[in-house]
Amino acid sequence: MTILAFDSSSLSASAAVTRDGALLAQSFQNNGLTHSQTLMPMAEALLRNAGLALTDVDLIAVTHGPGSFTGLRIGVAAANGLAWGLGRPCLGVSSLAAAAQGVAHWGGLICAVQDARRGEVYNALFLSEGGALTRLTEDRALPLAALWAEMQKKNPILVGDGAELCYNGRGGEAARLAPPHLRFPCAWAVAHLAASHPDLDRASYATPVYIRASGAERTRRARSESPCG
Repeated sequence: MTILAFDSSSLSASAAVTRDGALLAQSFQNNGLTHSQTLMPMAEALLRNAGLALTDVDLIAVTHGPGSFTGLRIGVAAANGLAWGLGRPCLGVSSLAAAAQGVAHWGGLICAVQDARRGEVYNALFLSEGGALTRLTEDRALPLAALWAEMQKKNPILVGDGAELCYNGRGGEAARLAPPHLRFPCAWAVAHLAASHPDLDRASYATPVYIRASGAERTRRARSESPCG
């Protein structure tokens, strides 16, 4: 199976193409450009350099959240658009699981963290044994202070775009920070997770998973519930 995978859930963006589990090509950027500027050019270059055409792709995979609302919409829309045009299935995977997969070879407890703003983080905990991940919690949004309390005496590896935020607060007292080149989700991990996903045979299209309402949605709800609204 040939998989074209994307990640645009956080500050970075990446694309990868794999065949039967082997990584053929991957591109990663964290240079401040918007995902709408980077994803499709990366995918086109990857396929060209790998000697493949879009029609050689069997599955499109993408991180569907949690993460940046704008980034998720861009990535999921691009993946679904390509899949629809090719008549291929599209499958969404957790961005937190993709971040954890990048350090699965280290073993032990992995804490995937994305900055959710407003003093909160998106988080999930995983246990890695022999390179295989076991999920310990669902993807969730919680206050940083609650995550710090949960990490006490567990010494997990912190990954994700919120890893440094967590570590530089009080997390450094109870956790290890993954090195920068392994900290962000990568598209290879997205493809790897998609290939063994329980919904692989039923994949059709991806849907963003936000966990928490966007700022605009919270403002709209507050106005609608206001007595003066």
